[in-house]
Amino acid sequence: MNRKTRLFSLAMMAILLSVLVFQVGWKKAEPWRPEQLLEPADLAATINSTDAQKPLIISIGPAATIKTSVGVGPAGEAENIAKLEKLLSKEPKDRAIVIYCGCCPFSKCPNVRPAFTKLNEMGFTNHKLLNIAKNLKTDWLDKGYPAID
Repeated sequence: MNRKTRLFSLAMMAILLSVLVFQVGWKKAEPWRPEQLLEPADLAATINSTDAQKPLIISIGPAATIKTSVGVGPAGEAENIAKLEKLLSKEPKDRAIVIYCGCCPFSKCPNVRPAFTKLNEMGFTNHKLLNIAKNLKTDWLDKGYPAID
């Protein structure tokens, strides 16, 4: 292959890659895997069950609303990530943990990514993110799931 042909081929590959990136979009990977998303109905059933092993449920948003949950405050703020780290410091790494925010859809939430990333960094192996599609009112309270009185 001569030099002109190689340059042309490289230019064509660059153009093709650019088109793909702009058409498909370049999406940064989330810190959780799909199987680490927990549906609200499943968590509600676990909370309501008398037999089920209960996870540690942590609100990383503005308020602890879900029954038995512990609030650390919005995880988008460094001092609240420190509270989360302190809360988890004595927990076994295989402890079942569920985090949630609910201030908005988690796709736009400023709190879920820092909190989930912190759990990953701390080496936890059994943690999940509550899949709040819209917000906590719509996806939890309006469905009559267990809430703190």
